[in-house]
Amino acid sequence: MQSSDDDDVTDPRLREECLERIPGAAGDVLLVGVVHDHPASTYRVRAVLDRETPATLALELPPPAVPLFEQHAADERTPPPFGGEMSAAIQAADAARVVGIDGPTPTFLRHLVGDLYRERASLSAVCDTVRALLSVTREVATRRVAATVAARTTLRIAVDAPTTYDVSSDDAPDRQATDERERIRAANSVLSAFEPPTAATVRTAARERHMAERLASLRTAGDVVAVVGMAHLEGVRERLVDAE
Repeated sequence: MQSSDDDDVTDPRLREECLERIPGAAGDVLLVGVVHDHPASTYRVRAVLDRETPATLALELPPPAVPLFEQHAADERTPPPFGGEMSAAIQAADAARVVGIDGPTPTFLRHLVGDLYRERASLSAVCDTVRALLSVTREVATRRVAATVAARTTLRIAVDAPTTYDVSSDDAPDRQATDERERIRAANSVLSAFEPPTAATVRTAARERHMAERLASLRTAGDVVAVVGMAHLEGVRERLVDAE
């Protein structure tokens, strides 16, 4: 994967635990872990894409949701005010092909049904899964409609209100990185303190497998930079390595 001189190597927002490179014969996959809407994450994706020249930019988004984030990325402001790190990545990606690698898609649904069957999930877990899928499907449909309206009119519709934090892009890099680390640590503490429901565990596993399979396919056409939530970084990495 070609890159420019790395002047940001000491920037704390580019720490190693947020970046995972998985080499491949046809192309590398560089996973960029993010915290949604966090300024440190937005900086990270922009810095990575300033120095990398991937053939494909892969985002943890359902494919039908990508056009809305492309609309956000077309904003003349840098980074865009809406769409968080995903729109920032698109804006910085130049000529890279942009794709969504998350579910729900037919392949993802096949994985999910198969995993529920193998886990012998209870009726309650199946019902929870269906409710979650319906919620995600509604969100995707809303984003798709918003993108269509924006493409045909002068309206720009923000479907998701940006998450606010105690820091902004105006704060020092150390302060941004510290706040982001604390939020990741707090989220991990909650996850380790409580056993997630079966439905949530199965959905997460199916999503990570689906994303890893998509990345394995995309890398055959060249290098890939993939922007994924920190909670999925290790799971996707492990599945990609296993696929080698």
